[in-house]
Amino acid sequence: MAHYNFKKITVVPPAKDFVDIVLSKTQRKTPTVVHKHYKISRIRTFYMRKVKFTQQTFHDKLTQILTDFPKLEDVHPFYADLMNVLYDKDHYKLALGQINTARHLIDNVSKDYCRLLKYGDSLYRCKQLKKAAMGRMCTIMKRQKQSLEYLEQVRQHLSRLPSIDPNTRTLLICGFPNVGKSSFINKITRADVEVQPYAFTTKSLYVGHTDYKYLRWQVIDTPGILDHSLEERNTIEMQAITALAHLRAAVLYVMDPSEQCGYSIEQQIELFNNIKPLFVNKPLLICTNKVDVIRLEDLPTEKAEQFKVFEESGIPLLSMSTLTEEGVMDVKIQACEKLLQYRIDTKIKGKKVNDVMNRLHVAMPSKRDNKERPPCIPESVQSLKKTMDTDVKSKKKSLRDLEIEEGDEYTVDLRKHWNLPNEEEKYDIIPEIWQGHNVADFIDPDIMKKLDELEKEEEMREQAGYYDNESEEEDDEMKEIRKTARKIREKRNIIMLESKEKRRIEKPKLPRKKMSTDKMNRELGALGIEMDSDEDTHLNQMRSRSKSRKALKRKREESMDVDKPRSRSRSVSKAPRDQSGVRDAKMARKVKTIGRKAQVPRNREAKKGEGDRVILNMKPKHLFAGKRKGGKTDRR
Repeated sequence: MAHYNFKKITVVPPAKDFVDIVLSKTQRKTPTVVHKHYKISRIRTFYMRKVKFTQQTFHDKLTQILTDFPKLEDVHPFYADLMNVLYDKDHYKLALGQINTARHLIDNVSKDYCRLLKYGDSLYRCKQLKKAAMGRMCTIMKRQKQSLEYLEQVRQHLSRLPSIDPNTRTLLICGFPNVGKSSFINKITRADVEVQPYAFTTKSLYVGHTDYKYLRWQVIDTPGILDHSLEERNTIEMQAITALAHLRAAVLYVMDPSEQCGYSIEQQIELFNNIKPLFVNKPLLICTNKVDVIRLEDLPTEKAEQFKVFEESGIPLLSMSTLTEEGVMDVKIQACEKLLQYRIDTKIKGKKVNDVMNRLHVAMPSKRDNKERPPCIPESVQSLKKTMDTDVKSKKKSLRDLEIEEGDEYTVDLRKHWNLPNEEEKYDIIPEIWQGHNVADFIDPDIMKKLDELEKEEEMREQAGYYDNESEEEDDEMKEIRKTARKIREKRNIIMLESKEKRRIEKPKLPRKKMSTDKMNRELGALGIEMDSDEDTHLNQMRSRSKSRKALKRKREESMDVDKPRSRSRSVSKAPRDQSGVRDAKMARKVKTIGRKAQVPRNREAKKGEGDRVILNMKPKHLFAGKRKGGKTDRR
């Protein structure tokens, strides 16, 4: 498979978690109740089902791991070699082989114990066989602890690998460390590779994508390579070697003529000659970076002569600076063009081209005679062309031209092209907010059109005499309507007054008329009651006492402050209940606090409802008691 998606590989749990997952699933998915009085066939089936379910769950999970992890024989050779460099091919195959062996062992354990369970003669015997079967399966899985941990580390690392398509258009950047490879890929793609002024900042392959001629291009940044034998190269260098060996790409060998990378020009050329076999059948370009520091023309003659080796071999030598971006795009264009031409040449050399070429026929017209036939341009077209040329010369200045001329003083006139019937209204001041309302909410774009239609309609009505006889015709009708409305209003007022009278509750009132002593004596005598002189004197005393009380009350009211009316139900000299016994304001505040705190327990005893803020019973038993265990249910 050329383009493998390593991010979809299933997570590999540790051995202990693996066992817990399978056993808990068995407990959840299989029946859990069996009794000794059941038929022995039912008991055997019960325990055989548990053993088979456990085996099948182990089998499925291990199969998922084996199918998700890529087989080195099936993937592209680039990925196979890369995985060999990163994880060691033998260790990887051994771990997958142990997982496969564990799967077969678990299947065999299940078969053996299911065969034994067929002959189980009691509940106890069947239960022990089930227990032994599941124990052996778990033991087999626990022995795979190291393999599972290794595969999980491989999965995590594979998911972080860049997604590289070995068959697409690719540019491959290589060279010594710190020569500017990562800076170059950052300039021509959307990648963001870390750039630092020390060697081996890039420790793995990085991929960026760019566009050229409406095609998608893949640019790969490789770690730096040092000049020593293949056996001495470390894992970081071997990633670059693997990419150079297996990817069909245009190779950009980046060099640093300023020698700021820490390696001389001679060493860089020696590295090129060392890895030159990897460049066979690939388009190759030599890029000299950091020309902002020193150019090839400014190099001493001894060092400049060393670059003549590339000119003699016909390899293009390009200069660029990733700091000032000088020549960066030229290098990209040259590399892309060279790769496109190489791909076309290889296709032409292939066997499939003959089949295609046989279907193509390019028709070349032959001359009928030896006469020359220059192109004929009609006069109308020539005149139109002349007018267009003059229009171009005398064309109006665009807004961009005005902006360049005026500079900071230029302001965009958005109202200039407003389409209004009255040109003078273009620059009227329109408020956005008026009296707290958004003006745009009340603007009707068709208001003028509607007003014109309404005015035309009114004119037509007037011309037709619609309003002439309206007053005479409607006089009698309006009189009847007004008469009916008056009756309705009167009736409504009567109903309102009646309802007020019904609602009013009259309190019993004592007669306010003053009665003289003689009149009282006469009335009481008519009733058969004789009044003595003592009683007369007593009545006189009562009257005089009431008069004195009224006078005293009037005097007190005059002496009191009118602005501070007091309650009629208590004495003037008596203090309010909430202030009685309180010395000062501090004590009054304390009394209020004590009263407020005393109110809290009483409020808690009130009826609880949905609107209460406090839930007093914080741990209701039915939510926190847990699952009921097997046993007696007498308490129910």
